[in-house]
Amino acid sequence: MHVPNPDKRYNTAVEAALEVIGGKWKPVLLFHLTFGKKRNGELMGLVPAVTQKVLTQQLRELEEDGIVRRISYNQVPPKVEYELTEYGWSLKEILHLLCRWGDMHVERVYGDKARILNSTDNP
Repeated sequence: MHVPNPDKRYNTAVEAALEVIGGKWKPVLLFHLTFGKKRNGELMGLVPAVTQKVLTQQLRELEEDGIVRRISYNQVPPKVEYELTEYGWSLKEILHLLCRWGDMHVERVYGDKARILNSTDNP
């Protein structure tokens, strides 16, 4: 688990939250994990714009912060799954609310031209 800096200070708790889950891909990965365990290839399919290197890096950081658990199965070929930890599950409501806000925003900005690819996944 990530060792926190005891001298770290935040101006607002939002800064603390975004330090852990902020960035372009972490919230998206976490959102998809709220629907259950995913393998690396599944996550790549759900987030096709992310590179393998960045995906691995983001998952490792989330694992270090105790948000995601990596499950490695001792088999051939190797099998690895990712799932939310109990602590990670505490983000589910926030992530789903953020998704709903995103739907509303896209509709407001783009109207009928809007199209969210994984709209069936949206809560």
